[in-house]
Amino acid sequence: MPFAASGGPVSIARLILIPALISLAVTILRLIGELQHWSSSWFSSETGGTTPSGVSWVIGITWLALPIGVYLALKLAKEGRGPTHAGKAVGFSLIGLMMFLAIRSFVLPKLTQELRPFLILIWLAMAVPAVIQLFGWTDLFKALIGYGLAARIPVVIIMFFAMRGDWGTHYDYVGMPEQFQMPLWPRFFWLAFFPQLIFWVGFTVLTGALTGSIAVVLFRRLGSQAQSPRARA
Repeated sequence: MPFAASGGPVSIARLILIPALISLAVTILRLIGELQHWSSSWFSSETGGTTPSGVSWVIGITWLALPIGVYLALKLAKEGRGPTHAGKAVGFSLIGLMMFLAIRSFVLPKLTQELRPFLILIWLAMAVPAVIQLFGWTDLFKALIGYGLAARIPVVIIMFFAMRGDWGTHYDYVGMPEQFQMPLWPRFFWLAFFPQLIFWVGFTVLTGALTGSIAVVLFRRLGSQAQSPRARA
């Protein structure tokens, strides 16, 4: 794939349109599957964490951040909006990932386990590593923020109605412990609005930046190798 040397401003809305539509379709499919009680292996109503288990996560949008990060990165690079230093972009994404994993593994277990303070800490643990991707590849950061919001806002809307109507899906945290059982509005903001728009958008930015920046490095190397024989000829 040839990359342009320079380019003008990129329309984020145009860039993320296809990924956003794909994510919306997957979200609707997942909701219908849970409401219709399709295979529990693929459409489990259990609320999962950040670590996937089984195959239920396949029918979901979390993992889409990985290939969509590649898609957005290559589109940006083709339009002349690639990173100034691809290695720097990869470096920032790796630093962000290690930062989150270190906080999750060594810091959070030693801090308060009360639900609300713990939620705030885990949101910050993801938000801060995501924000530093701005310094690795600004245009990709903006595109991933746009895509993350476009993918997660429909989930927020679904979760509100699911919680209001007790739909019995993972969108309304069915079967969770007592501390998750709150009145509608606190439950919505603590378990849907802020997690989706802070933690999961941050997750999308961080993982998409990692796969996207690595993809650009690989494509640039492949492009250089393909051009070298021509130059010698």
